[in-house]
Amino acid sequence: MGFDFDWVDAFADTPFGGNGCAVVHGGAVLSDATSMAYVRETSLVECTFTGPSDVADFKVKYYLASREIPFAGHPTIATVAALLHRQIIGAGALTLETGAGIVAVDVADGLITMTQVAPEFGAQVPADVVARVGGIAPDAIIAPPQVVSTGLPFCITVLRDRATLDALRFDDAGFAQYCRHLGLSSDDLMEPYWITLEGATAAGDTYARLLLAPPSPPEDPFTGSATGAAASYLWAQGLIEHPIFVAQQGHGMGRPGQAQVEVLGPRDAISGVKVAGRGVVVMSGQVYLPE
Repeated sequence: MGFDFDWVDAFADTPFGGNGCAVVHGGAVLSDATSMAYVRETSLVECTFTGPSDVADFKVKYYLASREIPFAGHPTIATVAALLHRQIIGAGALTLETGAGIVAVDVADGLITMTQVAPEFGAQVPADVVARVGGIAPDAIIAPPQVVSTGLPFCITVLRDRATLDALRFDDAGFAQYCRHLGLSSDDLMEPYWITLEGATAAGDTYARLLLAPPSPPEDPFTGSATGAAASYLWAQGLIEHPIFVAQQGHGMGRPGQAQVEVLGPRDAISGVKVAGRGVVVMSGQVYLPE
């Protein structure tokens, strides 16, 4: 069966920056197996599949190569950019039904702002356990790593400087030990999100990386859901002075991405996080998939 699709670079304002996502319009009817196979076919980290909703303007399903996930940031930006490209929507407010709940989105002058849900702060993880995943020394981590979710959980890990961030190398044995510590199964992996309090360029305030376990590609160019979780952590921990800042990711991969971030509420009662970026359609067409 044929479905229209748009391939969008999210958190970028020119092609080949930020993070790519293929948006399959009307594809929410597809099976899990077909959706995951499509992600593997694209070699992207994630793809989205849209459909009608009884509780929001659109339903969005998010898939990795290995499983469905409840929410993801850059695919949300990509999905809205694709809807704009096809003139299905215009500027203004809309809502998306996701596995993490209803996500509010606003579009103004091409900037797409999603409001992620209030953070859930989970377990802290020993620095030495997390450090082994990236092949770095534990003292390179300057705050207690902690699991945080604004729709999808990540272990937020703050590093002392850009050089340490650049030196990260994914260690399979270290990741296996980390997963055992957190009780993670092979069906529900959660890699550390590494962030430093300096931008990749003068325009940024933070710079981050997300190294991924197979069958995903080795690294995610820009991670919008983790950006929201990290912003919540940094604000709650007093590691940033202001709740509004510019987050950067992907520069070391040659895919620079950038988001405007605003944490909502006081440090001890965060009510949500706004993460905003642009999306660029780089190709469109039809894909033929079994239902």
